[in-house]
Amino acid sequence: MELRGTNGAGKTSVIDAIRLALTNKSNRDLIVRNGETEGEILIETDNGLRINRKIRTDKADYKSVKKDGHEVGSPEAFLRDIFTPLQLNPVEFMSWDAKKQNAAILDMIEYPWDMNKIKGWFGEIPSWVNYEQNILSVLNDIQSETGEYFQNRQDINRDIRNKRAFIEEIAAAIPENYNVERWEKASTGEIYQKIERIRKENEEIQKAKILLEGRDNKVRKYEADREIRKAALNTEFGNRKTQIDKDIFRLQEQIRALETERDGLKEKLADKLAVVEQEYKANIAQYDAEVEAYTEYRGKEPQDVSSLEKEVEEMERMKSHINEYRRMQGLQQDVEILSDNSQHLTRLIEKARFLPGEILAECKIPIKGLSIKDGVPLINGLPISNLSDGEKLDLCIDVAIQKPNGLQLILIDGVEKLSKGLRDALYRKCQAKGLQFIATRTTDDDAFTVVTL
Repeated sequence: MELRGTNGAGKTSVIDAIRLALTNKSNRDLIVRNGETEGEILIETDNGLRINRKIRTDKADYKSVKKDGHEVGSPEAFLRDIFTPLQLNPVEFMSWDAKKQNAAILDMIEYPWDMNKIKGWFGEIPSWVNYEQNILSVLNDIQSETGEYFQNRQDINRDIRNKRAFIEEIAAAIPENYNVERWEKASTGEIYQKIERIRKENEEIQKAKILLEGRDNKVRKYEADREIRKAALNTEFGNRKTQIDKDIFRLQEQIRALETERDGLKEKLADKLAVVEQEYKANIAQYDAEVEAYTEYRGKEPQDVSSLEKEVEEMERMKSHINEYRRMQGLQQDVEILSDNSQHLTRLIEKARFLPGEILAECKIPIKGLSIKDGVPLINGLPISNLSDGEKLDLCIDVAIQKPNGLQLILIDGVEKLSKGLRDALYRKCQAKGLQFIATRTTDDDAFTVVTL
């Protein structure tokens, strides 16, 4: 039916009264008429529902909701369950933004779910998701690029790329077929000791060569020293004897003493010569003993340690890679763990993306041609913004009556705002679905009239 009349005739007041009866809410600051203390709203339907509300200014409001003559427990909850807010003004749907329209449509999908089902799907309850939404919006938020699964996977994949870059850098600096266990066990100490022994022996060999090659020269020197000293002694004592002989002639009184001294000169000379001879033999013996200590090196040539030095140098070079190799192994293990984590997150994201298809295959969809892509509802493959005004109007009614077993009533305030074609289409849609509708239409007629269509 249409409620017709000029502005202020009371058309909208009827609509507002029905809304107040159903929702216990009103946009009006003043509900009860001035001078009165009580206002009453009574609604009776042909399916046994009776709603009686009394708005009072001097005491608590009164409400009674009966079904088939029986008082309903929790009346407000009962009323919320038999109608949708959009039934009280379905045309309002056309003015909503796309996000709000999409949410309303997705809310229509009947699919039972709870937190246990979410935990069963993902092994946890993703904390960044608003679970007051419909299940498809929840899944869309879970797989969203702004969600923690996606963001964490991006961070992990970035970490994997960085670690792999480090691994490649380390691997490029490590020799091919590098055997870290071999070089960890390898010891340079034994080789260094061997090199030191060889160097020591080489020094002894060199010293022995010098000593052995110089022996004959030393012996000749000692012989020369002996002969010089002997010649000097012979000359010294010969000169002395001559002088004594001269003194004997000159000093007769000293002959006896001088003869005694002369007789002892031979023995004294022998003693001195014996000392010289002993010193000679001692020097020879000492030198021969020193030479004897190096006889084992006679005929030996110094050994070349360059190969050992190269060996130990190569060993040191290889051992210098151990820490970096172990670091590379650690990074590789990190990459494996991170890759597993990334794959796990990918599985969760793909799960959230795959589930809507399963849900749509199982659930009841009350709107013809409805499908979901990336969490966005499509009507015959098109987003709502692409629909014509007529198609949007049809959708308004479908969205408004989401609860087919609820109150089959539609309130439409201000249908004069619609073109005649859209208005007629709206009425036909309601009639085709067997809906009762109450529409207000502003006209130039001062009288308030009710027109049954």
